[in-house]
Amino acid sequence: MILSFIVTFFLVIFSLFLPSFAADGIPYSMQGPGVPGTLGMPGMQGISPLPSIQSPFDGQRGKNIITEEKGESGIERPPAVKYPSDKGHQPGYTAGPSDFERYLSQKLDITAAQFEILKSQPGIKYSITPVIPLPPGHAMFYISHELGGGFIVGTAEALSNGFKAAGIKSPLYVSTEIKQFGYNLFDQPPSTFEPVDNVPVGPDYMLGPGDEVRIAIWGKVNAEYRYNIDKDGNINLPTVGVLPLAGLTLQEGKSLIEKEFSRYYTDLKINVSLGSLRSMRVFVVGNVNKPGSYTLSSFSTIINALFAAGGPAKVGSMRDIQLKRNGKTVVSLDLYDFLLQGDKTKDVRLMPEDVVFIPPVGVLVGIAGNVKVPAIYELKGETRLLDLINMAGGTNSITFKNRAQILRIEDGKEQVLLEIGLPEAGKDGGNNVPLKDGDLVKIFPVSQIVEKVVHITGAVKLPGTYGFRDGMTVKDILTYSGGLLRYANREEAELTRVYILPEGPKTERINVSLQKAIDGDPKHDIRLKEDDYIFIRTVPEWELYRTVVLSGEVKFPGTYTINKGETMSSLIERSGGYTDKAYLKGAVFTRESVRALQQIQLDESISRLEQEMLSQSARTIETALSPEEAQQQKAVVEQRKNLIAKMRAAKAKGAVSIKLEDIKKFTNSPYNIPLEDGDTLYIPERPHQVQVMGAVYNPTAFVYNPDWTVSSYVKKAGGLTRNAEDDDIYILKMDGTAISKRDWGGLFNYRLRYSTLDPGDTIVVPEKIERIVWLREIKDLTQILYQIAVTAGVLILAF
Repeated sequence: MILSFIVTFFLVIFSLFLPSFAADGIPYSMQGPGVPGTLGMPGMQGISPLPSIQSPFDGQRGKNIITEEKGESGIERPPAVKYPSDKGHQPGYTAGPSDFERYLSQKLDITAAQFEILKSQPGIKYSITPVIPLPPGHAMFYISHELGGGFIVGTAEALSNGFKAAGIKSPLYVSTEIKQFGYNLFDQPPSTFEPVDNVPVGPDYMLGPGDEVRIAIWGKVNAEYRYNIDKDGNINLPTVGVLPLAGLTLQEGKSLIEKEFSRYYTDLKINVSLGSLRSMRVFVVGNVNKPGSYTLSSFSTIINALFAAGGPAKVGSMRDIQLKRNGKTVVSLDLYDFLLQGDKTKDVRLMPEDVVFIPPVGVLVGIAGNVKVPAIYELKGETRLLDLINMAGGTNSITFKNRAQILRIEDGKEQVLLEIGLPEAGKDGGNNVPLKDGDLVKIFPVSQIVEKVVHITGAVKLPGTYGFRDGMTVKDILTYSGGLLRYANREEAELTRVYILPEGPKTERINVSLQKAIDGDPKHDIRLKEDDYIFIRTVPEWELYRTVVLSGEVKFPGTYTINKGETMSSLIERSGGYTDKAYLKGAVFTRESVRALQQIQLDESISRLEQEMLSQSARTIETALSPEEAQQQKAVVEQRKNLIAKMRAAKAKGAVSIKLEDIKKFTNSPYNIPLEDGDTLYIPERPHQVQVMGAVYNPTAFVYNPDWTVSSYVKKAGGLTRNAEDDDIYILKMDGTAISKRDWGGLFNYRLRYSTLDPGDTIVVPEKIERIVWLREIKDLTQILYQIAVTAGVLILAF
């Protein structure tokens, strides 16, 4: 299985560009199997969460688990995502998470590209392991495993600036991405606010030309009439004659009809109702998105007309929408009353030829940060700071009450900053200042740094950072942290305390007997101070189990526990020794510490290669002389992106080359190394085939023949294709090593061709990379492919 993966992985890398350039008419493509395993960062295993604040780091509110929006891996890094602002939410807008939701969930929305930008910001550091305790004034953020794990650390100011630069939303800073309040109400389609015609008509409905009047009479005379009011405003009834109805309400029209019929008939019952209703023309003008005349239902109001015209433009007022009738202003509608209070009393019904006029917008001020509806608001009359805060829904639950900042343009000459405390409700103190046109008010969040904390780590059930209170003792924090683990050293723990002195900090270390502290001895149950750090030791050389997996052709395979310093020969003896089918040359040994180191080196190498490809792509596209050349370069970029993606799919195996022998000889062998926790050793059966893969006419497996040489197997596979890289043929051995011609002259190539093989070996004939122009430009490609071979379990061995 390991050998198959090694071979197919190399072919996958080369086959990225083989099919489209095959010159022999025999293109092939081989899909490698998925690579199991994930990247784990060294030092991250066994790190316990810090439960006092329900987060994976510590209580100084370096809050938030940073999550990744998974994107396509490749050389084209997406730009920092600018998420639609949820500031200034108005009706019809589907908001993202609120600041309070982010505060409670301790998560940030972040992409891999944003993470890279964040790491490059001044004052921000990336650490594989958590920084505990945090330096004063610092915060820490956990990076999700999908982005590589680790921690981002920095001061609150540095992190705030970094989040702004990367476009990451966070309650740590005040975003000024706010919009004018109310205008996106009109982003909805007009049909959502169309009046409904099939509802009962009220008695105050004004009749006009085009309305259908239905009259039913019964008693001494039974009849039913339907008449449309004509353009002169009349209907012509039998016997009664012409009746002027236009301009009357429905109630008044009904009374007139009953009165006229009563002149000719007695004991008569009459019912008057309306059928289809008229339409009417109104005008919407001024600072509106789509000014003009509109034909609307007779049920339409001012707001219906505004929707038909697309609403006020952003240079138009939302607070003084005027309805003009016969040259006079009938009513002024303040849309803020409708949006903020649901008051629709001034949204009167329109009449034919009415004019809805929108004057220019009035005084504008913005309020950003920790209020419930941050936005730019239009003011009406004198408005003070508290009025604006109430207009924005009031402050939210994470607002810092001691500060509000006003950015003001003073006399049209300069900008000034005013720092004041938030005004209190019901009070007109000096903080409740009047606002001016162009003011920007910022309401800040509370600090994310918790200063009064103590830390405990080591052999306790819930290590972490805990809130400090006066009178807290060692026994208290042991209780809060769940108590000691059974392998804790109860006789001695270390308490570190920092004193802040004028000349600088002074550190003191105090040895504490935990058992005596638990028993209440005041000499050891010490009263704690802020930022105390308690380290609970384990008993000497404690480790519950070290395990090693031994599989394949041994008499008793399985997972074995080992002692510190136990060697591989000891493990093989404990497993009963080799079976008679064991093929020692094919043994595969892997080690976790090697795998982690290989993965880090590989990721760094691929990142360098990716940057080189990205730089070359930008230069070539910029210098393209025609659209056709630009399209060709884009295709090359896509090929490079696919190459990088497949390279990133390679995960380190941690293979270490080892040569097993008979157990008596192996005991004194230099390969008889001490085992580590997590090691694996696989001893396969003796195989009966040799494989030939790559640039030959018939890649396949052949039954092993001890007399055949490399040249013999290649010949049986049809020989080399035209694009074979003759000088770079190499042999993959069963134990994960490789034999190539590197560091040797032409004589080695002859020796390689006419050397014999072992069962299970694989001959690999690479394609020529040089024939792909854009690959010739990448100077690090050979090195990267070499490192990928290492991560896949291959160690190149030249001889």
